[in-house]
Amino acid sequence: MQENIEQLIQQAPEVIVTYGIKIVLALAVYVVGKWVAKSASKLLEKGMKARAVDLTVVNFTKNLSYYVVLTVVIIAALGQLGVQTASFVAILGAAGLAVGFALQGSLSNFAAGVLLILFRPFKIGDFVEAGGAAGVVRDISIFSSTLITPDNKTIIVSNSSIMGSNIINYSTQPERRVDFNVGVSYGANIAQVKTELEAIAKSDARILPEKDITIGLGEMADSSVNFVFRVWVKTPDYWPVFFDINEKIKLRFDEVGIEIPFPQMDVHLDQAAA
Repeated sequence: MQENIEQLIQQAPEVIVTYGIKIVLALAVYVVGKWVAKSASKLLEKGMKARAVDLTVVNFTKNLSYYVVLTVVIIAALGQLGVQTASFVAILGAAGLAVGFALQGSLSNFAAGVLLILFRPFKIGDFVEAGGAAGVVRDISIFSSTLITPDNKTIIVSNSSIMGSNIINYSTQPERRVDFNVGVSYGANIAQVKTELEAIAKSDARILPEKDITIGLGEMADSSVNFVFRVWVKTPDYWPVFFDINEKIKLRFDEVGIEIPFPQMDVHLDQAAA
């Protein structure tokens, strides 16, 4: 027993020096590696901002690069302590797989968020219809996106729902076509209707003069003759023009005597002969 104690005392300096060096090296690897991770992420952020990359993409890429480098640094530091990093990586992979199965929905949203950020089907400020909701895009995060409806409701839509559906972006194109369906009575003069609609279109400065104005007889319905009336406007003018032109059509048709019909039923009573 005494011999074992003496042997331990004799070996203690060597053990302390050996493991002390390993601990110092591990700490050095961690400190330097963490500094490298921060510096790399900041450098990446600076470069992306200099190229006017969207802030959402910048933040996501910066955080992802930092944690990827930091993970490699931690594994390298553990290797300096004598930990079998191959086994550690295997355990980490198995744990990641288990977490992945438990968080399938969240990972699906994460993957969809990455795709949204990379492919950019819409940006903040666009009016879109996606994932069963419609509104102005307020925020695009990794797991969900926030829309503000025209009546000022906030809708948070999961990114997987957005990527799994058709995305309609009403703000991408600088110009939009405004379609009107104008019904008049069967007794109305077709040439007069076309002339009045063309005059209404040309009187509005918001309607683009370089684009064709479409006026045509689209349908002879049960109670009316329906004209197709189409004009082009700048995208921000779409709804103001839609409402104003409808009002102008009603006022002008009343003024010139063009009847706008409505469904009605005529009942004829025949008196049977006595």
